[in-house]
This record gives sequence, structure tokens and C-alpha cells, in this order.
Amino acid sequence: MKSNRIKLTDGLEFSRIVHGHMRLSSWNISAQELVKFTEHSIELGVTTIDHADFYGNYRCEKLFGEALKLDKNLRRKVEIVTKCGIQILSDQFPERKLKHYDYSYEHIISTVDNSLRNLNTDYIDLFLLHRPAPFFDPEAVAKAFSNLKAQGKVLYFGLSNFTPGQFEMLASYTEDKLVTNQVEISPYCLEHFENGNIDYFMKERIKPMAWSPLAWGKLLIPQDSKGERIRRVIEEIAAELDVHPVENIIYSWLLNHPATIMPIVGTGKIERIKEAVEAMNIEMSLEQWYKIYNASTGTELP
Repeated sequence: MKSNRIKLTDGLEFSRIVHGHMRLSSWNISAQELVKFTEHSIELGVTTIDHADFYGNYRCEKLFGEALKLDKNLRRKVEIVTKCGIQILSDQFPERKLKHYDYSYEHIISTVDNSLRNLNTDYIDLFLLHRPAPFFDPEAVAKAFSNLKAQGKVLYFGLSNFTPGQFEMLASYTEDKLVTNQVEISPYCLEHFENGNIDYFMKERIKPMAWSPLAWGKLLIPQDSKGERIRRVIEEIAAELDVHPVENIIYSWLLNHPATIMPIVGTGKIERIKEAVEAMNIEMSLEQWYKIYNASTGTELP
């Protein structure tokens, strides 16, 4: 069985399966139910929780913070990831007229302070910049990171959806190593195999987090010929390996890759988390892995 703990850098370990809270506000569970849900996830070995400031129209951090407030011991059992940068149009900010990205020093500092209040915690384990921006001042970002680290508000920093060149650019300004890049990876989305990111992760020993590993459900309920093609192959391999449900083949495809990918499982159902954890036991052959890859590209390897 693959290790359930992944070392990102000295002092920081994550669970191999990350629990995503992007849709927490739609799960319709109470704070007490969320405590029990999180405790059950921890028992399964899933201790890393993924947030962003605007998830759930700026409500998801608060909902998880209410659970942490109910159980003071819960905080020390989990690792919290959150992000900033995307400024969505929202009734929470009626003065905002345009969706944009903000990585100014002031905004990064204020976002972290808001996240700490919302989450009812004194520190964030890992803070990410959510998306690369065409207007970006790396000196301001590095200054914010340095001050947040010195104050103990954020322990480690990383990025999300950045290319290798963008990652290296910011890393050249920051005092501390950027420890991960959270990107979309699934059999449907091969973008980061094609843009050099997967090779860059392995070169730099960066362990990536994979958002939308099920491709927004497009591999469960195909919406186009590509999804149907991949789904057929996944079902074939699930039958060969006697695996159920078939989405565990998708998780296994990610987990078997040597880049040490950490899938983010965004579900309000504990059985789905358990299934993702069980996928770590699935050994897929190299030919089976490539069969899924080829189904995505629609062609054989050259």
C-alpha cells in the first residue's frame, strides 16, 4: 500500500488524499455533524483540508471554523490549506464591479487575517496563491509571505495553477521554498503533462495536489465523445482488476504516477472518502495506465 503521509518539505506532511471543502456550504450539515465527519475522515487517514477564501461565496471557511470552535482538539489533528487572489463578483462585496485577481501586499495580509478569523485558528499550515495573474508584483508577494511567516500566521507557502516558469519566477523572490502547486489533473485533463509541469514537479521534488481528479464528474457521466472514450476504458480496467466503484480506477491512475500526486476529493459523503483511500491499494499495470492516457488523447503514443 502506498504511504498515506506525504512529506512536502521539512516540517510539513499531508495525507495522500486531501479533503476538499469547496462545496461545503452545499452539504447542509451542522457544525456538530462536520466535527463528526472530520473525525471519521481523520480515522481513515485523511487529515488535510483544502479551502479558499471565496469558496461558497465566502462562507466555507466560516463553516469549518464553527466546527473547529466546537472541538478545540480538532485543529491539531488536521492540516489546513487555503488560498487567495480571485476576486469574484459577490453580494458580500457590492462595491466590486469586475472579477479580477489581487496579489497586492495589503490584500494578501488582509486575506490571511480574515481566514484566520473565519477558521477560528491561529495559523494556516499552507497558504496558496490561487491563479497566476497578468498583473503580478513578486516583490510585494514575497514581502507578504515573509511577514506572515515571521508572525507565525502561515507556516508554508505554495501556488495553484501556475506554470513552471511562473513558479520559478516567484520562487526566485521568496525567502522560503514554495512547497507545492495545486493544479487540475485527471485522465480527462492532461494539461500539466503537456505543459512541462509534471516533469518540473519531479525535477524539483515538488509533490503536486490535484484538483478535480474526476474532471467535474465528466468521467462519471460523460458529456462528450472524449469522456465516453475514457469511461469505456476505465470500465474495462475496473473489470480486469475487479474494482468497484469505477472512480477508484481514476484515483488509482493518479496515485500510481511517480510524481506523488495528492488527489483532492471534494465530497460530503464519508463513503466516497473511504473509497478514495482504498484506491491506494490498487496496483495498475503500466499498460493499463497508458491505456487510459491514450483514451484521453485519442491516439496511440508516437
